[in-house]
Amino acid sequence: MANIKSQIKRNKQTIVARDRNKAVKSELRTRVKNAVAAVGTENEEAALRSAIKRIDKAATKKVIHKNQAANKKSGLMKRIAALKQEA
Repeated sequence: MANIKSQIKRNKQTIVARDRNKAVKSELRTRVKNAVAAVGTENEEAALRSAIKRIDKAATKKVIHKNQAANKKSGLMKRIAALKQEA
């Protein structure tokens, strides 16, 4: 355990940030999963738009790196295109 006052505060802040980032990343995975599952349904556009919006928002808030956000969006679009091609 730290003895320095500033480090004690920093540890508390890190715990809060870790929990917040974990929640955001979990929501990202859920939105992407919902977007893939919605392929071929009437709410396909809304689910895809929602997933992309959350990915961009996570990158803006520095939860994920902007290049990782671009890779996630690219991979999502490729998966959806492949699923559409199958159907």
